[in-house]
Amino acid sequence: MVAGLKTSQDTALDPSFATGLFRDMLRIRMVEEEIAKRYREEKMRCPVHLSIGQEAVPVGVSAVLRRSDQVVSTHRCHAHYLAKGGDLRAMLCELMGRAEGCCGGRGGSMHLFDPAVGMLLSLPIVAASIPIGVGAALALKQAKRDDVAVVYLGDASVEEGVFHESANFAAVHRLPVVFVCENNLYSVYTPLEERQPPRPITDLARAHGLYAVAVDGNDVVAVHRAASDAVRRVRSGSGPAFIEAATYRWREHCGPNFDNTLGYRTEVEFETWKRRDPIETLAQHLGEHGLLSESQRAGFAAEIAAEIAGAFAYAEAAPYPAPETAERHLYAD
Repeated sequence: MVAGLKTSQDTALDPSFATGLFRDMLRIRMVEEEIAKRYREEKMRCPVHLSIGQEAVPVGVSAVLRRSDQVVSTHRCHAHYLAKGGDLRAMLCELMGRAEGCCGGRGGSMHLFDPAVGMLLSLPIVAASIPIGVGAALALKQAKRDDVAVVYLGDASVEEGVFHESANFAAVHRLPVVFVCENNLYSVYTPLEERQPPRPITDLARAHGLYAVAVDGNDVVAVHRAASDAVRRVRSGSGPAFIEAATYRWREHCGPNFDNTLGYRTEVEFETWKRRDPIETLAQHLGEHGLLSESQRAGFAAEIAAEIAGAFAYAEAAPYPAPETAERHLYAD
């Protein structure tokens, strides 16, 4: 452990672990920036919801999870999938509708599954994945496993009835589930203050009997600390937990572009959040303590760029699903 790089509770962070968090966030950022760059080529014919600016949440949370822990995600799922260990080539194949995609090329960007690494599913309908994640937690408890389920949701999901039903059920049955709310302030183009009264989202979770904590979602160390505590509590049998992580998406709700000209958010707000870039914030902190040099950072970027280029080339060369398989997976045998 190294004195100097501290969490907000003055717990020293291992330097190799800290640089690993940086590399994981940088990898997700570079993957999604390349997706945005190549999207106009029209080889990815599905909608994409990018997490650029929000990388600290999935990286901080996934760093405390086991491979066997189960994750369910939303329409904005690339970062969750990659942070949990999902295969980049399979993800890009899925975005391009290729047979080697993680959903056989049939689901696209909003349907990333990989049971081998505990990525149970992602679903595009707001709040739809929440009860499935709670069901996964129930199955884990019934099987007497000490794994946990993690349910990612957005701030708009708490406005859906199924969130409250699921939170109530999870609390009553003391299920091993952690709800991770990525509060990026907007539901498409509608700001939080026009959708919810002025009260903390964590109050909703506490009202259902969940352990709840709010955290700076752009501080990966703070996210990791909060997730460590929540997962420890849940894994020990103390019942479900809820983390609200305040963060901000840089790009448009759906698509590769910037949309600050639409009027629903201001350029000043965007620039304020951009200055709190989770990647640059950690890089500065690591640099100040001699844990990340410019050459080391450049080396990470070069390795990641080569991986991304190779994964795109692989996906572009992969075959489309055979026509005779079009009716598969539609009905139970």
